[in-house]
Amino acid sequence: MLSISNEQDVGDRILAAAATCVRDYGIDRVTLAEIARRAKVSRPTIYRRWPDTQAILAALLTRRITEAAREVPLAGPGRTAIVDRIVAVAARLRHDDLLSAVLHSAPEFAMVYIAERLGTSQRLLIDVLADDLRAAQADGSVRAGDPRRLATMVLLVVQSTIQSAQIVEPILPPEELATELTHALNGYLAHG
Repeated sequence: MLSISNEQDVGDRILAAAATCVRDYGIDRVTLAEIARRAKVSRPTIYRRWPDTQAILAALLTRRITEAAREVPLAGPGRTAIVDRIVAVAARLRHDDLLSAVLHSAPEFAMVYIAERLGTSQRLLIDVLADDLRAAQADGSVRAGDPRRLATMVLLVVQSTIQSAQIVEPILPPEELATELTHALNGYLAHG
C-alpha cells in the first residue's frame, strides 16, 4: 500500500510536469502521454487521479491560484487589510508565468472560467473573502450586504483587472494599476 505522502508526491510531480508542458507547448498541445513522461509515471497512474488532460490543467490552475492566495496572509482585521491582501494576490497572479501562458496560448480555455462557469478556485476565493468581509462588517469597516455577493463582485473586478492588465499597461503601469485597484475596492466596500 502506498503512503499518503508518496501519493501526494506523485500528484505533485504530475502537476509540475503539466505546468512545464503548458509553458513549453501552450495549453492546446499538452498531452497526457507527455505529462506522464515528464512526471516519470504511467498513464494509468495519472488516470487514477484525473480523468483527462483538461482535469489535470484545471487542478493545476486551482493549485496556482489558491497557493497565491495562501502566500499572502491577511495582515490584520478590517477593510484596509482585506483590500491590501486582494491587491497583492492579484499582482502575484498577474505575474504568474503559468496563468499568463494559459491566458495567451488558450484564451478559450480561460474563457470557460471567465464567462461560463465558476471554477473550484473561484469558489474557494469567494468563500474565503466572504468570511473576511463578514468579520470586517462586524467591526464596521465594510458596508452592509450579503458577504458572498460582495465577495463575488470583488472577484469579478479583480479577475478583469488581472486579465486586462497587459493591454492597459501603457496607461496604468503595475504600481498605478495596484493603486487604482485599491481605490476601486475600497470605494466598493466602504460605507457610502
